[in-house]
Amino acid sequence: MKYVILIPIYNDRESLKLLVENINSEIKNLNHEISLVVINDASSQQIIDTYPNIESISSFEIINMKENRGHARCIASGLKYIYEKKDFDFVIPMDGDGEDRPEEIKDFIQLSEQSDEKSITGERVKRSEGLFFQLCYQFHKFLTLAFTGQSIKFGNFTCLSKSTVKKLLKEKAIWNSFSGTLKKIEKELISIPSTRGKRYFGPSHMSFFNLLKHSLSIISVFRKTVLIRSALFIVFYILLIKSNASVITSLPLVLLLIMIYSISSLALRENIEEFENSLINIHDIDKIK
Repeated sequence: MKYVILIPIYNDRESLKLLVENINSEIKNLNHEISLVVINDASSQQIIDTYPNIESISSFEIINMKENRGHARCIASGLKYIYEKKDFDFVIPMDGDGEDRPEEIKDFIQLSEQSDEKSITGERVKRSEGLFFQLCYQFHKFLTLAFTGQSIKFGNFTCLSKSTVKKLLKEKAIWNSFSGTLKKIEKELISIPSTRGKRYFGPSHMSFFNLLKHSLSIISVFRKTVLIRSALFIVFYILLIKSNASVITSLPLVLLLIMIYSISSLALRENIEEFENSLINIHDIDKIK
């Protein structure tokens, strides 16, 4: 079968070079055609490098974008490019910094051989960040479950069948949240355990603010459900505190309204016209192999 590994990158050349070498090493005994498509999100530093160890990789392209659009939109544009330009059976999106471990690619591929074209997610069972971040991440999962009814324990590191990619390209929400959109369109996802690795170079780019934005972007995909649940919560909570109303007891309502406003604002990022024209943002393509 034919697999395309999709890697969004921004100003992380050293990590990309090491990742490509590690991917080459991990796939050398796999009897499949495996290609790399790197989406360079208008990096301010030079991304092109020498890649001496890519003998196991069938083809390798770096798509250089004109304007920086962000991580989620890089993945969306990459999926569109691959669907329109490449011959493939599965796409494996993964981060380019080492946090998605290349040794787990084999697990995705081996399971996909018997998955009956179902898509596979890497369910996080262990993370490498500090305690504070891990607590925030657990709160993110709880918040998502409470307001959407969806348990989303995966990120970008997945193995997508061609039929799933086709569905994703019809959803405007993909322009805002990859994992939320995938959960929305696919009800029968297969999951495998996935351990979050450490960045090859430098600190993690996932700050508390970015995690909060990521969480709210996922929730915004299911905003109709969120609005219904929020309305029920507001009615119930008002009845609960009506005899003890105060500034302090009103705080949960204020926070809820702020959250609703935030997800409504993030939902405005969903633009199907921008998504459909996203390949116009390609500046040039470097064919490494």
